[in-house]
Amino acid sequence: MVTIPKHVQEFLPGKLAWVATAGSDGTPNTTPKGSVRMLDDQHIVFADLFSLKTRQNLEQNPKVAVTVIDTATRVGYQLKGTAELLSSGTLFEQTVEELKQHSSALPAPTYVVRINVEAIYDQSVGPDAGKQIV
Repeated sequence: MVTIPKHVQEFLPGKLAWVATAGSDGTPNTTPKGSVRMLDDQHIVFADLFSLKTRQNLEQNPKVAVTVIDTATRVGYQLKGTAELLSSGTLFEQTVEELKQHSSALPAPTYVVRINVEAIYDQSVGPDAGKQIV
């Protein structure tokens, strides 16, 4: 696990993220997530609302990549790590309540994904694109 740098922590809130997974056969899947948020300086989380393929892939292979880009500034980061699927407990209940507060029209999450961040890469336009920052 790595410590997520402060500038990346401050960058993530409010942005749409793309979550990439792969099943045991290696077939990739990418899906947008609007619920990605910082949990602490080593973990990010997101809620599963409509993610059958993502869930199936993470059950077979917990490795995951999350990419967040600000299209206006062309700044972005990719966080890679190992996911844990949570369907109960404090973090799950807190996430359910947070989603209810944001929109009563959304279904309750099936699970919450906690990602232990293991590496972060620069995804910004420019000469550092693709370079590992931690």
